[in-house]
Amino acid sequence: MSDNHITLKLKIWRQENKNAKGHFDEFNQKVSPDSSILEMLDEVNNKLEAEGKIPIAFESDCREGICGTCGLAVNGHPHGPLPKTATCQLHMRNFKDGETLYIEPFRAAAFQVIKDLIVDRSGFDKIQQAGGYTSFNTGSAPDANAIPISKTNADLSLDAAECIGCGACVAACKNSSAMLFVSAKVSQFALLPQGQPERYDRVQAMVKVMDENFFGSCTNTYACEAECPKGISVSNIARMNRDYFKAKLCEEKVEG
Repeated sequence: MSDNHITLKLKIWRQENKNAKGHFDEFNQKVSPDSSILEMLDEVNNKLEAEGKIPIAFESDCREGICGTCGLAVNGHPHGPLPKTATCQLHMRNFKDGETLYIEPFRAAAFQVIKDLIVDRSGFDKIQQAGGYTSFNTGSAPDANAIPISKTNADLSLDAAECIGCGACVAACKNSSAMLFVSAKVSQFALLPQGQPERYDRVQAMVKVMDENFFGSCTNTYACEAECPKGISVSNIARMNRDYFKAKLCEEKVEG
């Protein structure tokens, strides 16, 4: 039986904490083409632990491309070179035998390195807590068809709700902007009747917290959409900007 494994040269970022100086460690790893990049990192860690060395710290959970925790950069691309593919779904068959892979954490001022490939994405949690929800009176559930929603709006809302909050958009942006993430969370409610009562308070609250957590401004390079593993559209940013402008305009009229 032939050995269909490939050997890759890995240059993996190691950093003890946010204040330490980081560096790339080099590994030669033999791996099955059917392994995902996270499974490959597991194999590297097995070797390190067997040698009594400290394993590489990285995040993962679902390994199905839906939780967003696995985000890391491969050869300069958040989540790797394949479009609309999360890191955990990136398989070694997409690389050539003998190829060199640079694996590092997401680079952004708002995402400080905790250790090795793990970054602090708590800024996203704070933005979500500021307005990424809808409020309802408690009681029995309404009938399924009690609130009519057009298919167009329903589809757009579901598309926005696909955002997994991984942070690839921030890592891809030269300004470390979180506009794509925030706009997706705003849009998924702004497009539905249930999201209307808090619509304009929501957008102001989430944008305020985004600015407070050192995320940069958007300059419309579309790098965020290009690197997003779920293909979230920048049209959501335009929708959020319109809502924000309306909110500020209404606020000024009330104060006047």
